[in-house]
Amino acid sequence: MPSTNSISDLNSPQLLQSSVQNPDVEQLIRDCLNEDSCRLSASGAVVAYSGKYTGRTPKDKYVVTDPSVEHKIWWGNNNRLSRADFDKLRSSLLHYAQGRKLYVIDAFAGADPRYRIAVRFIVERPYHALFIRQLLIRPTAEELIEFSPDWTVLDVGKFSVAAGGDGMRGDAAIALSFEDHQVLIAGTQYAGEMKKSIFTVMNFLLPQQSVLSMHCSANIGPADDTALFFGLSGTGKTTLSTDPYRRLIGDDEHGWSDEGVFNIEGGCYAKCIRLREDREREIWRAIRHGAVLENVVLNSEGIPDFDDESLTENTRAAYPIDFIDNAVAPSVGGHPKNIVFLTCDAMGVLPPISRLTPEQAMIHYLSGYTAKVAGTERGVVEPTLTFSTCFGAPFLPLPPKVYAELLKAKIQQHAVRVWLLNTGWTGGAYGVGTRMDLAHTRSLLNAAFSGQLDEVEYCEEPVFGLSVPLTCPGVPSELLLPRATWPNPDEYDLQAADLKRRFDENFSRFSEK
Repeated sequence: MPSTNSISDLNSPQLLQSSVQNPDVEQLIRDCLNEDSCRLSASGAVVAYSGKYTGRTPKDKYVVTDPSVEHKIWWGNNNRLSRADFDKLRSSLLHYAQGRKLYVIDAFAGADPRYRIAVRFIVERPYHALFIRQLLIRPTAEELIEFSPDWTVLDVGKFSVAAGGDGMRGDAAIALSFEDHQVLIAGTQYAGEMKKSIFTVMNFLLPQQSVLSMHCSANIGPADDTALFFGLSGTGKTTLSTDPYRRLIGDDEHGWSDEGVFNIEGGCYAKCIRLREDREREIWRAIRHGAVLENVVLNSEGIPDFDDESLTENTRAAYPIDFIDNAVAPSVGGHPKNIVFLTCDAMGVLPPISRLTPEQAMIHYLSGYTAKVAGTERGVVEPTLTFSTCFGAPFLPLPPKVYAELLKAKIQQHAVRVWLLNTGWTGGAYGVGTRMDLAHTRSLLNAAFSGQLDEVEYCEEPVFGLSVPLTCPGVPSELLLPRATWPNPDEYDLQAADLKRRFDENFSRFSEK
């Protein structure tokens, strides 16, 4: 349990005396426009700007070395912060926040009440208050009366920490104390840090209740068939799960319990660089009054230029999930029939789709191979090959085997089919080939989910041993085997061998000694 002293610090009447408590959307929009240098788009969405940081900064994320949890944390993946340095940081932030106008937003994480936590956000920017109000689960008026936070987040991104001082690496800090049930955010005004901090908290809590926490989107088909889409930002989680013919459970964070799948959040956070209405109609229509556009350039008439990446490639849209017409309410579903591992292969080597054996599923889950897409993290300016364990390493406080063992058991128990879907490049690597066509990707998914791919002939791809369909309705057959799409097959062979070597080197970390 958190210490009484720590919790009273962040929720003390002295700190919150000038705060705005759970304002409605209209007040937040007014304050964004009048006090926070935001603009209003032609569709009615608030357009906000996050300054220096336009993506997450994982190197500045810390976990406090509290004795009660130190033995549980995956320290090879998480930066340590001493109790003394956390206390100093909190003291500095409280001093900074004293007397300032703050916003208090109370929200829930977890659509299944059995695994829900109550979170209080204390933020200085009204844009952050609107963002988190729309992104997490909004309590009813009755629930707000009795609201008591399990966790408290203090977000004062305009305060810059001392680089190199008090245990900090840079001028930003996202510090989590599992003992105090607190998150401190300073030095970065990128709103996504708030939601990912709470996801990190849920990744700590849920597995200890035998619930698999997942960095994935989820939807339900006409036959009540739930599907999960695992992947890093930019691989297509939001785009592919937001399907006019399937009902959306959620676009980014979920739990899988003995009862089924549930959304951790109450909103969506979609990448909108090069957004087109004809290609992503549901997301386009969700960008309206009450939504937030982040770091999107507007023209003089308030019309967004979704092709303009002058501020960042990582332009975003945040909106409540019920802005999607066919969203499920409440955001829960049954046990999945299909799991899709999304990889944005910038090397242009992997097939558009392949069917995985249970053993291959564990390899690809633990590997989490993809390319970091430009702008998602600070310093990433073009697709960069990476292996992100469990498709979400930056948000995993526990060792990978905890999540892998839970996933393996659930796949076996519910006889789930697992697919590897490449949303990256074909016909060559990044800079030479072209990005997979979204219409073809959707056709592949529809065929997989409907069972059509169960009826076609497969071949074994020779480098990774993947089982690849030779035909698929709506997809040119020559695209299914990537070697055939390269102008020079010998160059493909070299690239494929290089990627296989990197896979093997990375996976050796998980091999039994």
